[in-house]
Amino acid sequence: MTLIKSKIPKWLLNTRHLYYAWRGAVKYNHPSEQLFVIGITGTSGKSSTVYFLRQVLEAAGFTVGSLSTIDFYIAGKNKLNDKKMTMLGKMQIQKYLHEMVEKKCDIAIVETTSEGRIQHRHRFINYDMMVLTNLYPEHIDSHGSFAKYKQAKLDIFTYVSTSTRKDIQGKAGLVRFAGDAGLVKKTAIVNTDHDYAREFLKFPFDRQFTFGLEKTDASSTATSLIATNREVSPKGLRFDVDHETFSAPLYGEYNFSNVLGVIAVAQALGVDQDVVKKAVQSLKPAPGRIECISEAEKFGFTVIVDYAFEPVAIKALYKVVRLLKPARIIHVFGSTGGGRDISRRSTVGEYVGKKADICIVTDEDPYDDDPEEIIHDVANAAMRSGKKEGVDLFQVLDRGEAIQQAIHMAQKGDIVLVTGKGSEQAMVVKGKLVPWDDREEVRKALKN
Repeated sequence: MTLIKSKIPKWLLNTRHLYYAWRGAVKYNHPSEQLFVIGITGTSGKSSTVYFLRQVLEAAGFTVGSLSTIDFYIAGKNKLNDKKMTMLGKMQIQKYLHEMVEKKCDIAIVETTSEGRIQHRHRFINYDMMVLTNLYPEHIDSHGSFAKYKQAKLDIFTYVSTSTRKDIQGKAGLVRFAGDAGLVKKTAIVNTDHDYAREFLKFPFDRQFTFGLEKTDASSTATSLIATNREVSPKGLRFDVDHETFSAPLYGEYNFSNVLGVIAVAQALGVDQDVVKKAVQSLKPAPGRIECISEAEKFGFTVIVDYAFEPVAIKALYKVVRLLKPARIIHVFGSTGGGRDISRRSTVGEYVGKKADICIVTDEDPYDDDPEEIIHDVANAAMRSGKKEGVDLFQVLDRGEAIQQAIHMAQKGDIVLVTGKGSEQAMVVKGKLVPWDDREEVRKALKN
């Protein structure tokens, strides 16, 4: 099927996606018109932001549904995403939004990707708010250039800011979100800690909020939130916003921005600050995002499963790991196929080769590519950083065997990192979804 699709012009495939987006909206009676819809887009942090935001909004009394790379969640019930796709096709997004309406949800949070925009998967979703987590060069191979990637993100903001404002008449669930003349205002929330923030603040939104770790003059009209007095410790994060101190039991400096974005959304929705502080203090980490496998504790070492696959995310993960002062770092990792940013193989390989004590390079999601070729590319990069084959560098084609080897090599005080897939429920091999869960493979290895 993948081979057949590769022969079909992209414009034709995208037209097909557009048709399904329209058909789904019609079939399910335009469900987004009955919900307050928040879109989360950006290069990284989208899924975690969705996961944290729904916890805070539920603590504030809202009934919430969300769709993300991590899971599909409706009014307290969730299912891990086993589709290897963030924005689902063939009417599935509209189907889930319809189920949210049926379950009396107030708010829908939709992780919204640039590839989803290119394929029209966002169409016929009437968003009320769009959040930009950040923007930096990534996904270049799939878009052709960073300029095209950025433009896809800008197109999302154009789409939201110029779409019809919802009339609350006859829609009881939207009354609390009403602005002037009984219409729901369009809101933009933008992280300003990157070079392109200004471009996302030039659209005709009714309200704009910005957030960041540093002060900026990106917009003189936006309400701005800045995290100051930031502290990172093994217990989590601590920071101040507008003279209020927040703490979150989360690892990773990057979570400052994720949590701050959530606070900005809550403020835009008028949630009481004390409610937000209490909810942030009790946040649960997202599955497969710096997830410690508890079964390893009795052996005296730590196993962390994380979704990180981009160079920026890998570097951020190592900052967290260094806080824990491991005896050694044993890292199981690889790189994806399917034409996805081939340059990433050498960048990640060289970095991990420098930082990890032992590198075990393995399969990730080869798609239609040769997995051995991908592994060799990554391993050769690690060798350029000084790693030696058979000493502190191993190439293991089978991912399960790679995880087993790492577990068997681990000693007291070590940290085993397994990165690239997080809580994903499948691996893509030759166009087929093969059931997979890194966390379960780790647990299996620990039993043996």
